[in-house]
Amino acid sequence: MPSGRGLVVFGAGLAMWVAARIVGSGGMETVAVGLVVLPFLAGAFVRWSQTRLRVRRRLSDVRVPPGTRVTVRLDVENAAPAPSPFLLIEDRLPATLGRPARLVVSGLPAHGAQQVAYTLLPQTRGRYRLGPLAVDVSDPFALTRQRLEFEEYDDLLVTPEIEDLMAAPDSGLGPNWGATRARQLFRTGEEYHTMRQYQLGDDLRRIHWPSVARTGDLMIRQDESSRRASGLVFLDNRGHSLGQSHSPAFERAVSVAATLGVLLAQRGFALRLGTTENPPAIVSEERFLDALAGISHAAARSVGPSLAHLRTGASPDTSLVYVAAPPAPGELTSLIRAGAGFGPKLVVLVHPVDPARLPPGQAAQLEGRATQATLAFARAGWDCIVLTPSTPLKERWHTPRERPLARSG
Repeated sequence: MPSGRGLVVFGAGLAMWVAARIVGSGGMETVAVGLVVLPFLAGAFVRWSQTRLRVRRRLSDVRVPPGTRVTVRLDVENAAPAPSPFLLIEDRLPATLGRPARLVVSGLPAHGAQQVAYTLLPQTRGRYRLGPLAVDVSDPFALTRQRLEFEEYDDLLVTPEIEDLMAAPDSGLGPNWGATRARQLFRTGEEYHTMRQYQLGDDLRRIHWPSVARTGDLMIRQDESSRRASGLVFLDNRGHSLGQSHSPAFERAVSVAATLGVLLAQRGFALRLGTTENPPAIVSEERFLDALAGISHAAARSVGPSLAHLRTGASPDTSLVYVAAPPAPGELTSLIRAGAGFGPKLVVLVHPVDPARLPPGQAAQLEGRATQATLAFARAGWDCIVLTPSTPLKERWHTPRERPLARSG
């Protein structure tokens, strides 16, 4: 089909032919006929080329944290026995990643190949689908074009922001409170073991001498792998409490859940993930981040479904991380009761709105709810952290806690 430039050339040729007939200029008429015919000749050239292209997309990485530059390479191969004409490649992208990428290939020899590339800089977590690809085949003057569509798709996964909780705080608070907090809340699997009596053939190195001294019988330390500790990260992703997906509070909560889940996995825990809509399920660290990358707010308004899912994962050998907005007074007691069956418990409360941006009355009400929840959780044996949407977890993770347990580390 003719391009915009081809239509302009055709129209100009017609106008020149009419002018040439009026003034009686033979040379001008010859030029006009050439301009009229030129777009048709260009179209015939494109058709005669019998372009047969193969295009393959390759990403430098398919799973990246926000703010990481991703290079997208397109391998273009000409499978025809004749050289390919001018090519304009368009790779369609989600609106969040920007406008479609457009690249130019001046021409490929017969059975030749060329690689072109562009870069992406995703700033927001999510699952992005790249494609499809479209190639406009044009003549050297760009008077006509033929569009070829390629159903070529690739997924780019942008994981939530993950903070390094073990790094020393910039402000220097004296003791490494972050490491202390991790030791107390996230015990390693080596602490979870049982004893049994010695049986012939057992490895003598596994004899637990303190138990022998206490009971008088030879006791063997049970293999830790049979009682591996587990950690449950539960995200209350109700839009009614945390806000809509990609709002500052919602994204802070997702980042907190991802950070603590990675910390659990790195310390050898069997990781589980639960949300308002989904009961806890065992996941690998990779699948854990994949799930959080694509999570969105839930439509449920009641806390009941969340607590029902939470109770299904209760176990004394399970460390619980609960991430949510400050609960309403009517939800607080039910939440504490639902977590009673777990081992170490940490709740991270994220304000849906920064109190500093609210009128004094609303700010006091929001902070009062968080203070009431903090006191109730502390009395029930939970550790509690309160964040605003703009406060990184690392800032509060390295802050000494009020409970005596923190000072004993």
